[in-house]
Amino acid sequence: MEKKSIRQKINALFLIISLITIVGLSLLLTVGFYETLQNTVFDQLEAYAKDLKSIGVFEDASKLPMNIGDDRIRITVVKKDGRVLFDNAVKISDMSNHSSRPEVEEAFSNGEGKAIRKSATLNKSTFYYAIKLQNDSVLRVAQESENIWSVIFRLLPLLLIASALVLLISFISSSHLTKTIVDPIEEMANNMDLVESTGKYKEIQPIIETIRKQHLDIIKSAKARQEFTANVSHELKTPLTAISGYAELIESGIASEEDTARFSKEIRKNSERLINLINDIIHLSELDSEAFQPETSEVDLYELTKEMAHMLELSAEKYQVRVSVWGEHGVVVTNRNMMEELVYNLIDNAIRYNKPSGTVDVEVRNLAKFVKVIVRDTGIGIGIEDQERIFERFYRVDKSHSKETGGTGLGLAIVKHVMELSGATMEIDSTVGKGTSMKVTVPKNSFAKNNVSNSK
Repeated sequence: MEKKSIRQKINALFLIISLITIVGLSLLLTVGFYETLQNTVFDQLEAYAKDLKSIGVFEDASKLPMNIGDDRIRITVVKKDGRVLFDNAVKISDMSNHSSRPEVEEAFSNGEGKAIRKSATLNKSTFYYAIKLQNDSVLRVAQESENIWSVIFRLLPLLLIASALVLLISFISSSHLTKTIVDPIEEMANNMDLVESTGKYKEIQPIIETIRKQHLDIIKSAKARQEFTANVSHELKTPLTAISGYAELIESGIASEEDTARFSKEIRKNSERLINLINDIIHLSELDSEAFQPETSEVDLYELTKEMAHMLELSAEKYQVRVSVWGEHGVVVTNRNMMEELVYNLIDNAIRYNKPSGTVDVEVRNLAKFVKVIVRDTGIGIGIEDQERIFERFYRVDKSHSKETGGTGLGLAIVKHVMELSGATMEIDSTVGKGTSMKVTVPKNSFAKNNVSNSK
């Protein structure tokens, strides 16, 4: 079954609402009109009856001629026992006892009474008004008038014409409104470049802005994935090509024993680089996953920092860099593995991009709501133009130096993800050729919602 479009649904909804409104108003108007008609007839009968009572001629109804009064109004006089004393339309001998008539009973009890009875044809109703006379008999006047069905049938053609006009106006209005709402969205769907020009009405501007942002985010995300895929392919290809080339030279027997030893060393180095790269890519994918739910525990960042520095002692000796850790114990509720990744990568980068005989000083500060980890180095530094891009995947400030250090180019990308997930923030202070200071502020409950970091 074919689904209805949004235009059809809105138009159908407007027509249904209009139809319900028309039927409801028609019923209300008809009932109101009939109520007014009833009140008018009863008022006329009451005035007529009181006029007749004031004349006094009905105090002795036996002497009255039958043709007295208005031909359109029936006049009846009823004795207290219910016998009819006078009627100007029917012979009293043919009339039954009227003591059970509701308007007559009410008049004997309260001085006046009224009632409506439908005729057998259902096209007319008879209105009765009764008033008590001085001689304790009741004077009753009656008049036929339209009932509610005859009122409805009389008004039906006018109601149908009015309904048709209202439905037509509703259809035209709903079509115009639907076009106004849907057209900008369809224009954006066909050409997102028109997103700014389609904001004709301020009410739909938030929708347009949301769609525009989502569109830009999708494009940006797709571009980032494309760039990441290309970079991964390139980064994987480089060590694999080197490994394949060195292995081929060894296999062919061309390489001497000295060359074989050197080639084997290069194969090992490129294999390690390849393994590190794959591990970093896998770890980034885990951090990117929406299903990733890190477990938390209490972690002393001072002790953790000392452990990471100890793990990097061999790397520091290799690059002739001295690493020192000092400061205060500071406990945070966080995911330990992620904090290890963050601190490890910061210290590792400070070592790799340092100078021979350089230093890396790591300070831990325990504040009221936060713990700061500050990593200072005497390395190559980061230019202002590069500081905003260092967290991009595979972005390197000094590409030639990066190849020498064996870095994967993903360390600070992992740091960025850890900070986003834990609510941590970072300040960078760097001078090219003199060194870099990276200050990371970690909330003590780093995975609590609505964390607001304080760098003071």
